Amino acid sequence: MSTGNSWTKSLFVGLWSVLNFCRKLFFNLIFIGLFLLLMMGLLKDNNKIIVPADSALVLKLVGNLVIEKTGVEPFEEFMQQAFEDDNQDNEILLQDVLLTIDNAKQDNRIKTLVLDLHQLNGAGLDKLEQIAQALEGFKESGKPIYAIGDYYTQNQYYLASHADHLYLNPMGYMLFEGYGRFPTYYKSALEKLKAQTHVFKVGTYKSAIEPYIRDDMSDAAKESNQAWLNAMWSQYKESVATARGLSPLNFDEKLDDFMLKFEQAGGDFAQYALQNGWVDALKTREEARQELSSLVGNDDTGMSFKQISYRNYLSIISPAFQSIGNNMDKVGIVVAKGSIMNGKQKAGEIGGDSTAELLRKARIDESIKSVVLYVDSPGGSAFASEIIRQEVENLKAAGKPVVAVMSTYAASGGYWISASADKIIAAPSTITGSIGIFGMFLTFENTLDYLGVHTDGVGTTDFSGFSVAKSLDPKMGQILQRGIEHGYDQFISLVADKRNMTKEHVDTIAQGRVWIGQTAKELGLVDEIGYLHDGIQAAAQLANLSQYDTFYVERTLSEQEIFWKKVFGQASVWMDGSFKSKTQSPFINFVKELTVDLDTAVKFNDPRGVYAFCLDCNL
Repeated sequence: MSTGNSWTKSLFVGLWSVLNFCRKLFFNLIFIGLFLLLMMGLLKDNNKIIVPADSALVLKLVGNLVIEKTGVEPFEEFMQQAFEDDNQDNEILLQDVLLTIDNAKQDNRIKTLVLDLHQLNGAGLDKLEQIAQALEGFKESGKPIYAIGDYYTQNQYYLASHADHLYLNPMGYMLFEGYGRFPTYYKSALEKLKAQTHVFKVGTYKSAIEPYIRDDMSDAAKESNQAWLNAMWSQYKESVATARGLSPLNFDEKLDDFMLKFEQAGGDFAQYALQNGWVDALKTREEARQELSSLVGNDDTGMSFKQISYRNYLSIISPAFQSIGNNMDKVGIVVAKGSIMNGKQKAGEIGGDSTAELLRKARIDESIKSVVLYVDSPGGSAFASEIIRQEVENLKAAGKPVVAVMSTYAASGGYWISASADKIIAAPSTITGSIGIFGMFLTFENTLDYLGVHTDGVGTTDFSGFSVAKSLDPKMGQILQRGIEHGYDQFISLVADKRNMTKEHVDTIAQGRVWIGQTAKELGLVDEIGYLHDGIQAAAQLANLSQYDTFYVERTLSEQEIFWKKVFGQASVWMDGSFKSKTQSPFINFVKELTVDLDTAVKFNDPRGVYAFCLDCNL
């Protein structure tokens, strides 16, 4: 028996050794391959990228437009960029796009701009409008803009509509869906799981918790959502119709109106777009290539027209790392993008501690004379929001003015962190307001009872044993509700104080209701309509700066992080456009939406469980 056990043990040890060796060999081979690939990229032609004379700049935008990229490891970022892995999750920095277009306008080597938008996904209307303005500025140079697509989504078409030549594939497709809010509701599912939902809120329109307590949208939520969705849709129609020289009435929002024109086009989406004036011509890919080749000539391969990609062009005109070495006075820019959570969070998310630390860094830096808080957030933890707002107050106390600039979202907690700024600037389409708070948690005593699991014991106070495995004492519920009411009073008192309003007036425009930027200005919740450049100018004026530079205040990277970012960044530029990603199916997109809902709920970590969050803000 002993010999058998020894033999068996030796067998498993031997097998494990073989498997371990194979595992190490496999990963070492991958590492060697990637290392050789990197070296080839870094050494080839000294890694020098040249802009061909009289060439086309192909503005290929892959992923979601953002004001700050989500922090990822350099190697992971390299893999995403080089292989365009899952383009639905890729991110495009808005400021990079604006810089590229503005530089190309003045670059004599660039003869035309080509919009390749088929992989552009999520984008706030404010971000699209800024790029559209840059495109209009580009056209002032006399250089033409071409938009060439097999199809156009609503976001893609917003930019394409500003092209001088807008082409659609004869087999192409485009359709205006408008804007909508159709959340997923879980009430019946939670009942089947025998989970008990406990909700504490203030605000008639604070509908962030509705998916957990209803199976449909309440009338109050429908009223609020319909109002701001209609206002945003009107902005979209006005802008696109103006760019195309059409009437805003040309949008076929009713199925009957659409079907009439669709029948006239023989059921052909491409013909419908052409007859309706949405595109200039129907052209195949080859026809479009031939037209561009006649304008700028063929490339070295003879396979396409002479061109440079967006990523390669950006690598030439923009340094990989910004420097704060000069002695010029500066306007510091602190980006607050994403859901607001407690503690430290990576770039692309807002942490009470990490974002407050950036504001503190700007306060201590003597070269920074004023600060722009660039907000793109639907809110989150009330506690973390207040920690960030306190740092805004500290900046002001140090004599450094603060201007809050609202991007796509600055609602609920996003408004909370903006409220103390000396000036608030919002885009016309910014989704803001949602002034209200809530608390919610589930208990599973009935679920556990069904499974035969029970909780019992003793404690020294009535608070002992507070758990999701036990039913909630009604008196404890009253305490929690009272705390939420106090939090709401804090919120509206803050807004009243900073916006020079009465609490009673703030309460009438609060109640968790969502507004877009233009309406928020009329209500006095923001001071001006504008974008980041307007906020920078305002911050400079408040600090009496006539000459100044701008500087993004970010977490300081270690020397090792800087090295690997440079290495992988150069390699990904060399491998530009190597592979294509696959289009996601509608079912996969639905599953992703559910995952995002659950992920958001799991990430929330307010120490009191109190949140200022706008779930309705997500289109």
